[in-house]
Order: sequence, then C-alpha cells, then structure tokens
Amino acid sequence: MTDWYAHAGGADHEHWEPLGLHLERVARLAGPYADTIGAPGWGRPLGLLHDIGKSCDAFQHRLAGGPSIDHATAGGREAVARWGNLGRLMAYALVGHHGGLPDFTDLERRLKNIVPAYDTKTVGELAPPPLPPVLASVGAAEKQFPLSFFVRMLYSCLVDADFLATECYFDPGAALRRGPDSSPDMGALEDSLDGYLAGMEPNETPINSLRAKVLERCRAMADAAPGLFSLTVPTGGGKTLSSLAFALRHARRHELDRVIYVIPYTSIIEQTAAVFRSALPPGTVLEHHSNYRHPKDNGTADEFDDRTRLRLAEETWDMPVVVTTTIQFFESLFTNRASRCRKLHNIARSVVVLDEVQLLPADFLRPCLAVVGELVRGYGATVVLCTATQPALRRSADFRAGLTDVREIMTDPHSLHDQLRRVAVERLGRLGDGALAEAMRGHPQVLTVVDRRRHAAELFRLLGDVPGAAHLSARMCPAHRREKLAAIRQDLKDGRPCRLVSTQLIEAGVDVDFPVVYRAMAGLDSIIQAAGRCNREGRRALGAVRLFEPDGWPLRGEWHRRAEITRLLLDQVTDPLAPATIERFFRSLYADADLDHRKVLGTLLPDPRLANFNFKTAANLFRLIDTEMIDVIVPWDDEAHWVITAVRASDTPQAFLRDLQPYTVQLYANEVAALITAGAIETVRERFRVLDREAYHDALGVMSASDAVRPDGMFV
Repeated sequence: MTDWYAHAGGADHEHWEPLGLHLERVARLAGPYADTIGAPGWGRPLGLLHDIGKSCDAFQHRLAGGPSIDHATAGGREAVARWGNLGRLMAYALVGHHGGLPDFTDLERRLKNIVPAYDTKTVGELAPPPLPPVLASVGAAEKQFPLSFFVRMLYSCLVDADFLATECYFDPGAALRRGPDSSPDMGALEDSLDGYLAGMEPNETPINSLRAKVLERCRAMADAAPGLFSLTVPTGGGKTLSSLAFALRHARRHELDRVIYVIPYTSIIEQTAAVFRSALPPGTVLEHHSNYRHPKDNGTADEFDDRTRLRLAEETWDMPVVVTTTIQFFESLFTNRASRCRKLHNIARSVVVLDEVQLLPADFLRPCLAVVGELVRGYGATVVLCTATQPALRRSADFRAGLTDVREIMTDPHSLHDQLRRVAVERLGRLGDGALAEAMRGHPQVLTVVDRRRHAAELFRLLGDVPGAAHLSARMCPAHRREKLAAIRQDLKDGRPCRLVSTQLIEAGVDVDFPVVYRAMAGLDSIIQAAGRCNREGRRALGAVRLFEPDGWPLRGEWHRRAEITRLLLDQVTDPLAPATIERFFRSLYADADLDHRKVLGTLLPDPRLANFNFKTAANLFRLIDTEMIDVIVPWDDEAHWVITAVRASDTPQAFLRDLQPYTVQLYANEVAALITAGAIETVRERFRVLDREAYHDALGVMSASDAVRPDGMFV
C-alpha cells in the first residue's frame, strides 16, 4: 500500500484524510508554537514524525475497522534513531501524544517494543533540531529541571497542534469559531481599561487618593524589562485593577501575548472576572474554573459564536485575558495529560499575575517556585507576585528554594502600610461560643471568622433569630453563596443589621466591609486577610479586629503550626500587620516545613546522561488538594431542578457537568456514605449524587447525617 491515511471519514477512501496532509498540518502549527517557547527547528519535525506509525498496513486496516495498534511509538523510535539524545527528548512527546507523557521506564519499554514497519519516506529528510537557547543558557549541573520543563513545553506544542489539525479535518467550522484573529490587541485592551478607570465616579477620600498613587506607580513600572515582580499593597489598596493596568501596559510595551490572572478561590475569580469584563472589550476575558457557566444562549448567532469561542478557548487559553484558579494553573504545569497540557505553550510570553500568592501551599512551594522561575528564565514570561501579605519568597542563605531578581513595584510598601492603616488589632484571649455570640449581638454589623465549618454552624445557631444573622461556608453550594454574598453586601451598604459567621472562605479578596471583625487565632496571613474585611473603605477612623482563642475547637496539623508561629510573633511585635512582621511569619513557616513533601521535583531531576524523567509519577504526586472529595448536587433553585431533570432524561448526561457545578458541594467519602444510608442522597445515572432538598439547610447548607433529626426522618 502506498496511499497512507491518517483518519477515516466514511466507508470509501474519497473522504479519508491523507496521512501526508495531516502530518503537514500538524507541522505547520507546531513550528510557530515551538518558536514561541524558544525552540526554533523543533516543532516541524515533531509534527512530521508524530503519526509516522500510521504508514503501515496494520493501521490502515485499523481505519477500516480492524484492531487497535500502537501508532505513537514509531515516531519516538525514529527521532532517537536520527538524533540520539536530542531525539530522546522528542520521544517523550511523540510516544505520549495520545496517552500522556510517560515515565522513563515506560518510554524505554515502548521504544524497545516491536512495532509494525513504517514508511520513512512519509517524512523524508529532516534537519537535526538545534540546541535550544533555553537549555544552552544553564550549566550542566542545573539542567535537570529546565530539561524536563522543556520536554513538557514541547509536548504542549505537539498535542495542541495535533488536536487542532484533527479538528480541522473532522469539524472545519470549529477553527473559524475559535478566533482570536479579530480580538483586540493589548493596546486596545489598555485603552479600554484606561477609559473605564477614568469614568469611575470620583470620590475624594484618603483611601481613593492612595489607590490612585498605587495605579500610577503600576503604570510607571510597566516599562521595566520582563521578569519577576512583586506587588505589595494592603487590602483595599486597589491592587486588582492596578495590577491589571500594569499587566496590560507591560504586555503592550514588550509585545507579550496575553495576561493570565491566577487566583486561589473561585469566589474571588467570579468577582475579579466580572470587574474585568466591565472594563475590557466584549469577548476578551476567559473565566476558566469549574464553577463558571457561560452566558445563556438567547438565540442570536453572535451570542452562540461568543459562547462557543469561550468554550473552545478553555482548551488552549488562546485569549487576551485569562482568569483561572491556582489549582488549574499549577496542576496543568505538572500534569502529563494531553488535554490539560495543550495550553502550556500559551503561558510562554505572557504576563502571569499570581494573586494572593501567600496562599501557595507550603507543602508544594518548591515545585511551584521552580516552574515560576523557569517560565521567567526560559519562556519570556513576566510573573507578578501580588498580595497584601507578601510571603518571603526571595532566595536567601536559609531559603535556597526562593526566587531571585524579584523587583517590588511599589517604592515603599512599609510607608503604604502606614498610610492605609484602617484597623486596630486587639487580643481577647480565650472566648467560649456563648460569650462570642453575645458579643456579636452587641454590634449591628459584625463579622466572625472561624476555621471549622461545624464551629461556624454552631455560632450561627447560637445567634438565633437576632436581626441580620447570616452564615457562609463551603457546605453551601456556589449559587447559594453568591446569592448570600449579594444580600450581605446590600445590607452593609444600606446600613441594615448584618451579623455574619463565616469560615475562612470570606478571606482573601471577597469584597465586604464590616466595622468590627472577630477572628479565631490562626496563621498571621489569615488574620491579615480577615482584617482586610474590616473598615475596607476607610469610612471610620479605625475598625476593630479582635483575635480570640476559641474554646473547644482546637486546630490540627498545619493550621495548628501556623497559629503557634503567630502566637509567638504577637508576643514580640507592636504591629502585627506590618510588612516586617509578615516576613518574619513566613520565614518561620518555611524554615520548618517540607516544601516538597510529595517529592515531586525528585521525579523530574534525572541523571542528565539519561534524561530519565518520570512525568506520569510527577502528575500523580502533584495534587494541591490531596483529600478525595465527592461531588454532591444540591437542588437549590428552579435552574438546578431543570438541570437535574435534564440529566435524568439525557443520553449524554456528562454534557451537563458544567451546568451542575454551581449546585455542587464537595463532601468527604464517609459523609456521603452516611447520607446515602440515611436516604438523603439519590444516585442518578450511576454517577451523579443528588441531595434530598430537605437535607439542605437554607442558611447552613448540607446537613450531615449526625445532625439532629426531625420526627419525619429529615435533618434539621
């Protein structure tokens, strides 16, 4: 057989895709992608070799309905045969372009397997790939992690090109719907933001004057050369829009491709993305996280195209502004799966804003900082470490894992802290729940933050029917929380009573402003974030932040360690919120922590003679949320009922996964088992667990099977 095909498009060969055409399509896409990551000359051979294993009778029989065969290994074997060790770097991507980046032993095993003879004339002569600058610029002893990261970026170039080329054959219209050929450039986005900021209602207050200075400084620093920056601005100092102004102007000045905002909590993402969409041209902001639902189709062609384009852009992040989660961002940089790796080459030459960077988990800090440093060093990215509580992430003699050459955007963060001082911190000592609830009743507007969901529920119960009593926790589904937060903000704005008990999800960016905040003793970073919900707009001379030791609710593990470090610090300092105190807290926190407790980097630091990377193992180890949680769907409102009904009736219920996310609460496996035993959870279509609405409290969220039971058997 001399006519080889890549894909079958019907019973006869008339509509089958010729293999040579598919290889050329992939090569043409992968070439520019590789150029973007600083690897010219690598993308084209990857594209031409990836499916060379299809040039055999066995695969052509497969296209006609025969048994599956391994067609991916042949490209890896050919690359090693032609170019030795450089080809072996390619082989990881070639062999894994469907099944995922393999571990070294799996790669070696597959390269030694017998595969059907393939037609080398399919690709012809190819020039050997040159040593890429990203590897030439580091010494031999330092190359291990950069080498593995380079392989991961190559893989991204190949799998994205293969996805898009295959899509072009099976669904030519999808390429037209993707864009972003008509998207505004960074200059247009910056102009739009400038117009939005100029049009904001002027309000001459001391805080707004300081916010204006922060914005001015961010714009001025945008001309600086790409690299690592920190932006240290106290909560309420306007860092969200100011950091976006920096990012857009910096991208415009240095011809970078996009801005990626990385945020720890979906509640903050929703708030931030809504602001960005108001400030930037339509269709330029991609909000990518599990709880996001695209705008509903109202029947117009433009709305359909915009919604489709956003869905397609989630696969590649090929949009001017992307707002995503910390988990999505970092787990994508360590995954071995093709679908999640597609976007990685689009992180190169981007401005990445790591918002609330103090929330990077200490247990994974070394691998997180390793990829941040590599994106900046080798892939033309600028990274901004953005927070009110800047962690001590700079390299020092006692913190070798830290980052180097970090430039602070603000000229004097210490002075800014003094100017934006809006609260006084008071330590109350030990406080029982009854006394705490009574203290809350004494304030018409007050927030109390505790660290355990049961504690928050108990305090809410103790408040009873006092006016304005409210509760927030992760036991409430996202749609419920959004509705509750909107009501809380309105009550605060209108001066109505608002006595809120919340877990720590209220911290780190949720825009509320209470005159008094009670905070259970915790890590200093959490205390400072809670303080950011107090007197946020500076309407009072000083707000009151009151720290207490909860009676009967001890912290465990890492949370206990953070609280102990804080107690020691508070005994030694006069200003617990000062930048110097924050730095001391993080240095103490990191000094005793295992910053790579799953030993992720060890899987990617090979013997440089072998390039023996273990990508699959690294992906399994790097999970920022390690505890297995189970999704439970809450029939919260009419929309939720409609989606659940559609799932019951559909032949493809998985198509409704995104629509279900706003009504999904994650519970521990033992909690789910107990609720099933109590008859409070129904399993729909063998995989969807739907909660009985009677087991969901309108203020507290999901009730556990151990809570009180009414006479009719339902939970109260």
